[in-house]
Amino acid sequence: MKVYFLSDFHLKFQENEEDRTRRERVLSFLRSLIGKADILILNGDIFDLWFDWNSVIIKGYFPLLKVLADLDENGCRLILITGNHDFWFNNFLPDYLNMEIYSDYFEEIIDNVKVHVTHGDRHTSNDLRYKLFRAIIRNRFVKFLFQIIHPDLALKLGRLLSRSSRERKIPPTLKKKKEQGLIRSADKILKHCDLVVMGHSHSPLLEKRRKGTYVNLGDWITSNSYLEMTDGKFHLKINN
Repeated sequence: MKVYFLSDFHLKFQENEEDRTRRERVLSFLRSLIGKADILILNGDIFDLWFDWNSVIIKGYFPLLKVLADLDENGCRLILITGNHDFWFNNFLPDYLNMEIYSDYFEEIIDNVKVHVTHGDRHTSNDLRYKLFRAIIRNRFVKFLFQIIHPDLALKLGRLLSRSSRERKIPPTLKKKKEQGLIRSADKILKHCDLVVMGHSHSPLLEKRRKGTYVNLGDWITSNSYLEMTDGKFHLKINN
């Protein structure tokens, strides 16, 4: 079985030239998987912002949705774990793309490997400010308020929040501490799993730990990295 794990595309619905280039790079790679991938696991922050209303979706994401539909129609199982930018999913992706949505983590035995996939934003250390923000923004009442606002206004507000999060500067020492939080959490999960896959830090890594293997998928902003698993054997790769 061929399984592909990717995260942190941060695709935008309003793009500049750099965003368009990144989108085409992502779409080109995903198209190359059509007819080849058995499972595609998207591990958070695929969209820089997502919301689907009762009868409205964000048209800027149509090119990605088209490729995902092609993958689904060619027999690829689609799985998405929410990130810290894309977490307000309703029924569009499950109903129209047969995509499985998991709000915190996905865990399953695939080719005799017990795999645990989570974006990682819940596992960073020294980030109380973000964890408080996460609790507020994922509140059902906040989601309800967002849903009843006109989509154009809601997306304008959402874009401001997303940009604020994305542009927050993190000193290298603090970034390292946060990444260590991911690894410590992975070690705990590896007590009952063989492979733990995270994203969020944008720093690709495959590391053998005492109880199993930890992988950070990196991103498609600078590293273009992904994990490929074939018949239970996995490799962290760079798309050139």
